[in-house]
Amino acid sequence: MSGSLIVSAGLVLMQSAAAQAAEPGVPVPPGELIPDTATGEVTDADIDLVVKVRLAGLWEIPAGEMAQEKSENLRIREIGKDIAEQHEVLDQLARDAAEKLDIKLPNKPNKDQQGWLDEMEEAEGEEFDQIYIDRLRAAHGKIFPAIATIRASTRNDTVRRLAQQANQFVATHLTLLESSDLVDFEALPTAPNPAASPSKASSRALDEVAETQTIQSNQNLVLGLIAVVVAGGAFLAWRTVGTSSRRTSRRRSRF
Repeated sequence: MSGSLIVSAGLVLMQSAAAQAAEPGVPVPPGELIPDTATGEVTDADIDLVVKVRLAGLWEIPAGEMAQEKSENLRIREIGKDIAEQHEVLDQLARDAAEKLDIKLPNKPNKDQQGWLDEMEEAEGEEFDQIYIDRLRAAHGKIFPAIATIRASTRNDTVRRLAQQANQFVATHLTLLESSDLVDFEALPTAPNPAASPSKASSRALDEVAETQTIQSNQNLVLGLIAVVVAGGAFLAWRTVGTSSRRTSRRRSRF
C-alpha cells in the first residue's frame, strides 16, 4: 500500500474512533471476523457490486479534488477532501477483492458519471457546490441499499467483507454530504410502499381459501338438490307410467 493510502486509512480509523467516542452506544461492525479467502460462489450480483465500488472511486475522487480546487465554501472543500481520500482506500479494497476473484474492473467512469464530472467542470461558485452535493448524495443513496442486499445475501466471504467495508464508507459519505446543509431532503426519492406483512398475507390467504370452500359447498348443495329433484321426477314418472299400464291391463282382462 502506498504512503498516501496508509495516511488515508489512518484518517478513516481516526474518524471511526471519533465516532465511537461521540456515540459510545453505537457499535462498529467487527470486520476482522469476516474471512477473506475468496471462498464461496460468486454471483453476477456480487461481480456487479465490486465493479460499482470501483466505478464510484473513478468519478468521486476527481469530483472531490475539484471541490477542493473550485469551491469557495470551506465546508465543501473539507467534504471533498475527506470523500476523495476515503475513496482511495475503498478503491484499493475493491481492486484487491477483484484480483482475488478474477473480476475485470473498468478504468474510467461510465457515461453518466463522466457527465456529472463535466457538469462540475463547467460550474462555478455556489452552483458548483450544489451540483457536487446533489450528484454525490443521489449516487450514494442509490448504492447504499444495493450494498446492503449483497452483504445480506452473498455466499462469497471476500465479497461479504468488501460489502461490509463499503457500507461503512457510504454511510460516512452520506453523513458528510448532508453536513453541507445543501441536501434537499424533500426532493429525495421516496421508499417504495412496504409489502404486506406475513400475518396479513396469511390471513388474506386463509380468507380466500374459506371463501373458495364456501362457494364449492354451495355448488355441491345446489347440485345435490338438482339431483334429488331429477330423481324424484323420474320416480314419479315411473309410478305414473306403471299405474297407467296396470289399469290398461285390468281393462283388457275384463273383456
